[in-house]
Amino acid sequence: MDSITNLIKSEIKRQYKSLRQFSEQSGIPYSTLSNALTKGIGGTSYDTVVKICDLLNLKQIYDTEVSLFNEQFHEIGTMLTALDEQGVHTVKTILTLEYNRCIDKQSEPAIKGFNGIAYAAKKIHDEKRNEIKRLVDEVKSNE
Repeated sequence: MDSITNLIKSEIKRQYKSLRQFSEQSGIPYSTLSNALTKGIGGTSYDTVVKICDLLNLKQIYDTEVSLFNEQFHEIGTMLTALDEQGVHTVKTILTLEYNRCIDKQSEPAIKGFNGIAYAAKKIHDEKRNEIKRLVDEVKSNE
């Protein structure tokens, strides 16, 4: 199953406790949701995916891959796009220092990210933390 479908499935369980409850509150037919989460969200109509993401407070970015993220991540991204070269350099320097501080302390991240997907949370499971660290290290090695 793709990461986006897994994220949506876990967010429905976390926020609504069951697929049936989400279906009732969202007005999306249970059969539509069940098929989407069983076969993958990619085969679901665009309007339905947008409605699901809106109800779960997941925002979409249009890129080579669909990414979902929360308002905090969006706000940071918006501010970054307004910076000149010096501002980007400054933010990257501070971000690198803070990243190293948190990795050394094995702190709980404030933003979860997994396979191009990020969303706000106070806790993160160890397996996802290790996957995120691996992805970040991969990105850093490609720079």
